[in-house]
Amino acid sequence: MQKKVFQLLVDNTSGVLSRISGLFSRRGYNIESITAGTTEDPRFTRITIVTSGDTAILEQIEKQVGKLVDVREIKELKPDESVYRELILIKIKACAEQRQGVIAVTDIFRVKIIDVSTDSLIIELTGNQSKIEAFINLLEGYEILEIARTGIAGLGRGSENVTYLE
Repeated sequence: MQKKVFQLLVDNTSGVLSRISGLFSRRGYNIESITAGTTEDPRFTRITIVTSGDTAILEQIEKQVGKLVDVREIKELKPDESVYRELILIKIKACAEQRQGVIAVTDIFRVKIIDVSTDSLIIELTGNQSKIEAFINLLEGYEILEIARTGIAGLGRGSENVTYLE
């Protein structure tokens, strides 16, 4: 099993995300992460999908998604040629005595503390998946109450791979 990150440029129409996820569902393919947002041109949406499978399955996914009517372009975002980021919000149970320890860990990772209450903190971290996993591992001694993750967003490096749609 290998993991691939695909970037799609699609028409910004209602139901496009449903049609794409429906293809994955019908074929029994796994979506590990999916993010979508309007591009600089509001007629189009950029979707980043992280999926896994053997080589044949990943090739099938790319071909079948590329055939969907709303899909203008699909390309693989290779790790050495792309930049990936994910946003995570973590709510940690922390009384007044524990806060200094949490703050020390957050300073190492340049994490933002975005909410403080009497018994918890909410932390915001942006980075690649390995940075996020390393941070979560450092929180092992604290009680994590909730986690919300956005999934990966990514772009290819440089300007030679930019797609211009008319």
